[in-house]
Amino acid sequence: MECMKSMRELRPMMCLLIPLCVHWIAEEMTVSVLVDVTTAALCPAQVTCSQAIYLNGLQQTVVGVFKMVVLPLLGQLADEYGRKPLLLLTVSTTIFPFSLLVINQSKEFVYAYYVIRTISYIISQGSIFCIAVAYAADVVEDSKRAAAFSWITGLFSASHVIGNLLARFLPEEYIFEVSIALLIFCPVYMHFFLSETVKRKQRDQIQSSPISKFATVIVERFNSMKYAGTVVISSPTLLGISLVSFFYELGMSGISSVLLYYLKAAFGFNKNQFSEILMLVGAGSIISQIFVLPLINPLVGERVILSMGLLASIAYALFYGFAWARWVPYLSASFGVIYVLVKPSTYAIISKGSSSTDQGKAQGFVAGVQSIASLLSPLAMSPLTSWFLSEDAPFNCKGFSIVCASLSMLRHRKTAVALVFALILRVESPSKHECSRNPEDIEAPLLS
Repeated sequence: MECMKSMRELRPMMCLLIPLCVHWIAEEMTVSVLVDVTTAALCPAQVTCSQAIYLNGLQQTVVGVFKMVVLPLLGQLADEYGRKPLLLLTVSTTIFPFSLLVINQSKEFVYAYYVIRTISYIISQGSIFCIAVAYAADVVEDSKRAAAFSWITGLFSASHVIGNLLARFLPEEYIFEVSIALLIFCPVYMHFFLSETVKRKQRDQIQSSPISKFATVIVERFNSMKYAGTVVISSPTLLGISLVSFFYELGMSGISSVLLYYLKAAFGFNKNQFSEILMLVGAGSIISQIFVLPLINPLVGERVILSMGLLASIAYALFYGFAWARWVPYLSASFGVIYVLVKPSTYAIISKGSSSTDQGKAQGFVAGVQSIASLLSPLAMSPLTSWFLSEDAPFNCKGFSIVCASLSMLRHRKTAVALVFALILRVESPSKHECSRNPEDIEAPLLS
């Protein structure tokens, strides 16, 4: 009954959720095969490929650097110019890098893929979720937003299951072709069926020279981003969840950047095993996010759910790091059923802590904080993983970097720090004073 009620509340979001699901399916079906493709191109006839690990770390660092600016900017633009044009932009960027791998999977094309995929990640990674959450906040009432966000993340997990199912049974040579067809469908569907939820404000057109207009745009963007920072820093809730997100992302992004390469080197996994593990996580995540979270959220609140997710992420990392047999990664993956609740609870807390006019700015700013963490983590994880997977490792523990990411003072004890911040976090709605602030006093559109 509760499930059917929450589904009725999601009707205004269906034209958003359908293309997003297809987009996530198309992206996920390439994840497991990319490890084999990049390893075969960069390190032929080898199981361990340090070059691929370093390239992934470099990609994540570059993306993190630019996302610090791009994510808050996209959030602001979504508030000013509408959700639809920003969603069309972000979902379209993934088409181009995968097109290269359809043409050729040689070493040169793999390098070109990394370059274009990095640009695509800068624009789309994290921003699609931020704008989708802002769209949900536009059409769903405040008391129902946690359930709506859980549906978004639950459908994300469902899309991962379908994507990995396709990757498991489709021949490798057809995976990228099918992915591109699905990726093209998404912006086309959005263009024709997605409704805009933000009314663009009309402004007086002032004629000025291109140079002065450009200078004005730079100043306005700086003031707008400064305003977004002020919104977050002045709110104890938003500041607290920003700290939680930073330390959590610092650990988990480092693990995700090396995990599949570690499993390939340590246990000889290929796309079939990768798909099975990812399907296991996704299938459990569907239940926990779509059915369990809406039921327990009114009982315990977002803060308790967030703390549970952080504890599960520590166990997830430790089991992977100390994996002693081929079945242990499957056990570790089962903790993903719980730690995936970190994302929807984070979105709900941010949404509750910000006013209706600042939803995109707050989500974008916190996502920018997460991007800082994601750019820092590979600086240690990539060389450490490569070292312990090599024959020069000082002792036999191939997952030592993942253990460090969950325990050491320099790394993922930071998840323990995130847990401490989560436990002391106070979830509050924005004050009346904050709600009455008019951001138009200090903001202007990018293309006035």
